[in-house]
Amino acid sequence: MTTITDYNYKTSISIRFSDIDAFGHVNNAVYLTYFEIARSSYWNDVIKWDWEAMGIIIGKAEINYVKPINLNDEIFAYVRTSRVGKSSFDLDYVLVRMKNGIEEICTKGSTVCISYDYQNNKPAAIPDIQKFKMLEFEAIAL
Repeated sequence: MTTITDYNYKTSISIRFSDIDAFGHVNNAVYLTYFEIARSSYWNDVIKWDWEAMGIIIGKAEINYVKPINLNDEIFAYVRTSRVGKSSFDLDYVLVRMKNGIEEICTKGSTVCISYDYQNNKPAAIPDIQKFKMLEFEAIAL
């Protein structure tokens, strides 16, 4: 079982008023946006993905709701690369809220990311530089 201590990257997520549904909590569709914000930060801060050289598309997304997130919650996202293949890799996410100084897990999720060549409209090998950064930062052995 994975815990937040297995993650090396954490970023804050701002809750917008428009994220809240009629029941007063973050609408279930918004969680994928939170994952997108978190992985974009991760890719920019850690992986230094070269968007001019190669794109990324999402092949699969999974969300496991644990506890609702409300408008006034202070939330953070943990992100990590858990698998690296030739042209695809998996990212795992944990959304937590701060409650009395303790991080409380609200959501877990994952995405399958595919390195994508938009010029040729097909998957392509993950660039070596980014692949190495993922493996090194997460201490993943091939």
